[in-house]
Amino acid sequence: QWATIRIEKGVKKPQPQMLKTPAANGIIERDETPMEKEIARLHQVDFEFSDIFYFCRKGFEAIVEDEVTQRFSSEELVSWNLLTRTNVNFHYISLRLTVVWVIGVIVRYCLLLPLRFTLAAIGITSMIVGTTLVGQLPNSSVKNYLSEVVHLTCSRILVRALSGTIHYHNKENKPQKGGICVANHTSPIDAIILTNDGCYAMVGQVHGGLMGVIQRATVKACPHVWFERSEMKDRHLVTKRLREHVADKSKLPILIFPEGTCINNTSVMMFKKGSFEIGGTIYPVAIKYDPQFGDAFWNSSKYNIVSYLLRIMTSWAIVCNVWYMPPMVRKEGEDAVQFANRVKSAIARQGGLTELPWDGGLKRAKVKDTFKEEQQKNYSKMLVRNGSI
Repeated sequence: QWATIRIEKGVKKPQPQMLKTPAANGIIERDETPMEKEIARLHQVDFEFSDIFYFCRKGFEAIVEDEVTQRFSSEELVSWNLLTRTNVNFHYISLRLTVVWVIGVIVRYCLLLPLRFTLAAIGITSMIVGTTLVGQLPNSSVKNYLSEVVHLTCSRILVRALSGTIHYHNKENKPQKGGICVANHTSPIDAIILTNDGCYAMVGQVHGGLMGVIQRATVKACPHVWFERSEMKDRHLVTKRLREHVADKSKLPILIFPEGTCINNTSVMMFKKGSFEIGGTIYPVAIKYDPQFGDAFWNSSKYNIVSYLLRIMTSWAIVCNVWYMPPMVRKEGEDAVQFANRVKSAIARQGGLTELPWDGGLKRAKVKDTFKEEQQKNYSKMLVRNGSI
């Protein structure tokens, strides 16, 4: 009887038909209605036994495919791009397609890879030698000019090594000196993509090996902000150094990726509030890659940096769009978290990305018990508010 009543209610109140495009990376089709609205709709009358099926469905959806884990795997393509297999195994591939794929492998590995490797070696070597030489000069406008020339030239060589095709939009909104540039994070090459069009002061942790050599060379010519591992844990020290940098309007804008980890370019996850406590003007930038020509996402839990770079340099190309957005400042009465969420929402809208409240740290850590308890409290409040308890 209750099922019949539900069906009749649905017939009496037909919902407008919307054109639904299934998520490129999803294996189930979800109802995108917020839980608060759905529960309010269910409880226009007294509680009915059938209402528990809504929570059961949400539970099954979370078990089959939660909205966080899938953000740390490569985006599923609608059609195969003749590179690696998609996440869904193929049951049959024609002989003609196999021949085309083999020819593509020969071209990518025997022709493109050696050429790209040579360009990358030239770019890295030029960066180390050039910044080391410029770093020997006394601080002056000439040194700053030469430093920018070296950084731009070497970054453009490295972009050529990736066969990068980048479209920059709204260049009138490019970050200015004394400001902070924040962008969504998909790959280590995000920094190269942005420095191909302008110079930035990088912020990051001190590394060893080749990356450490590059860091020590570049910091001599440009005021990058590198932290030791022990310093990175001291949030107050990091904030102090960044504020000192922003206070000097003659220094290059700081480039920060507030998510703190790489996301697969389908969404934007929680921005850490530290970048928004510094003060100054925030220049949001949205980066969106086209996976049809090559997957720029770095799944650091699955591939090391060498394997990742090999995959990138054996792809067809790196194609992406970069949108410079109008500068944003912190409003009166707005705390750092609210400001960070406002900037994140703007980047997500511009890049056509899904906005998620989850911390990217879940890539390597479990959900905290306090967060689970907070969600349980929210469920209880929604049920009580709608007269179910």
